[in-house]
Amino acid sequence: CVTICEFDWDIFETSWDFQHHPLLRKVPTSVEAFDQWQTECDDRFNQLKANEEELNRIFIDIYGLQDELTPEVDDKDVTVRKADLRRDIGSLISYAVGCMFGRYSLDTPGLAYAGGEWDATKYFSFIPDKDNVIPITDARYLDDDIVELFIKWLTVVYGKETLEENLDFMAKALGTKGTDSRDIIRNYFLKDFFKDHCAAYSVTGSGKRPIYWLFDSGKQNGFKALIYMHRYHADTIGRVRVSYLHRIQEKYENEVRAIDTMTLHMTDQRQIAIEEKRKEKLLKQIAEVKEYDEKLDHLAAEKIEIDLDDGVKVNYEKVQTDRDGMKYQILAPIK
Repeated sequence: CVTICEFDWDIFETSWDFQHHPLLRKVPTSVEAFDQWQTECDDRFNQLKANEEELNRIFIDIYGLQDELTPEVDDKDVTVRKADLRRDIGSLISYAVGCMFGRYSLDTPGLAYAGGEWDATKYFSFIPDKDNVIPITDARYLDDDIVELFIKWLTVVYGKETLEENLDFMAKALGTKGTDSRDIIRNYFLKDFFKDHCAAYSVTGSGKRPIYWLFDSGKQNGFKALIYMHRYHADTIGRVRVSYLHRIQEKYENEVRAIDTMTLHMTDQRQIAIEEKRKEKLLKQIAEVKEYDEKLDHLAAEKIEIDLDDGVKVNYEKVQTDRDGMKYQILAPIK
């Protein structure tokens, strides 16, 4: 039990003695951190496999089962797992998001906040997001979007000098499409992060139980934003709407106007076609955002409270249901 409980952090705090993410090390790059972690995992794996095989030999010798059993153990049957680059980088990103929300702290071991009274003294290396709303956009529209916060977090953890190296390493590990490392990481947050989070925070037989909730306007990716369930309050939906949704809508509308102005003076038909395609996408996003705004407006007026003791499933539905029992889908669907 010591091997599993103390060392094998499995993307969220199922470890009894969970203190911090295993890739948080006093090294300048995530490459070095992963290499050290991989070596530790391999050593533990090989030691545990050797121990289990030795126990099998003792058992076989005691009961005279040499003709019926062999002491060898298949790798798949060893009860501690090896390092996995894609999974472990994904879990590091999840931990970083936890730091953004204050669930974790670079200065406090274990869980820093999971409800109750907020203690700001637990955070000084990296300060959590003040209003518990982190937007996810398909381009860099806001200075406080999730990619910008992640870059700040990486800089604190590994240093400014190795930032680009760390971004490149993580982008390659994620395997998401994109034109550069920042674009790849942005696409990961946009398309895959919440899926990975739901897969990690799931209960066998009962479904997904995410603690980071995704406000999602729809398939056009017009608006997405994460909040931390444990910091939700009755004004959260209104804040999402006024402070973020409306800002994003304004950015889209400004970009459409900029495209119209720019194409008036362009002669390159290929470039004009590219800009018109971008405008078409923006118009679809604006339409989606306006429809979504109506849902948020209605639910924001409800001032919905939640009770953490009711659990994720009940509260996830509660914040999307008005007092008359009408459901308004404002969060990404989960099963």
